[in-house]
Amino acid sequence: MGGGGFTMQEACPALDRLVLSLTGKPVPRICFLPTASGDGREQTTRFYERFSTWPCEPSVLSLFHLGRDRIVDPAAHLLSQDAIYVGGGSMRNMLAVWREHGIDEAMRTAWERGVVLAGLSAGAMCWFAGGVTMSGGAPRAAPGLHLLDGSMSVHLDGEPQRLPAYRQAVATGALPDGYAVDDCAALLFAGTRLRACVASRPGARVIQICADGQGATTDQAQTVKLLPGAESPLPGESGGEPAPEPYGVSELRALRAGRNRWD
Repeated sequence: MGGGGFTMQEACPALDRLVLSLTGKPVPRICFLPTASGDGREQTTRFYERFSTWPCEPSVLSLFHLGRDRIVDPAAHLLSQDAIYVGGGSMRNMLAVWREHGIDEAMRTAWERGVVLAGLSAGAMCWFAGGVTMSGGAPRAAPGLHLLDGSMSVHLDGEPQRLPAYRQAVATGALPDGYAVDDCAALLFAGTRLRACVASRPGARVIQICADGQGATTDQAQTVKLLPGAESPLPGESGGEPAPEPYGVSELRALRAGRNRWD
């Protein structure tokens, strides 16, 4: 996600619902990691406020408070989840902390096992070869976990100063080709293949940024599908109708049918 979801207090829950739907489980286990923001209490509170009302088993992994939370083995906890949701903040700082606790390797193992990996801002860029961080002040390229070969820049509409730095990084080869993504828009991958660009509000953009081989870049706007229920209320509010299955979920389930058996 370029931005949006519960940590940005987005009223529409479509992106967050999508994360749960992709697990294919009736009551999925979902763990939130607020590492990039220093494990701030506000993000944790917002996570529970949104997910505790849905059929799921939410938990929070705070690497700064492992003793307090009594999670003895954080990697084992992550590998027991159906979905892992990573919050925003400083990608560089987050990945440094993850390496100290072996979370970087645990994330790769979780991905290989078919656990749904999601996140916004730093929690979205981290899956790629790299992205654009502003944790040092000015926007600059920074490496990610490289589960995905490309790159990503977030908050395209909310923080426009990132885009020139991103274009320069791609043009010079500091980052591979990739995507600049608006708040409320997201990239939906199955394995390493981009299956769809989706959004929780009309007009949210995804732009593919590619090096042109001559020291500049080319832009190509991607087709963005508005998620069903993107303008609907939260579950339990007016209407009472269950949200339709989000775009792309059935296709992803079909892809996994030969590899996983869903409860």
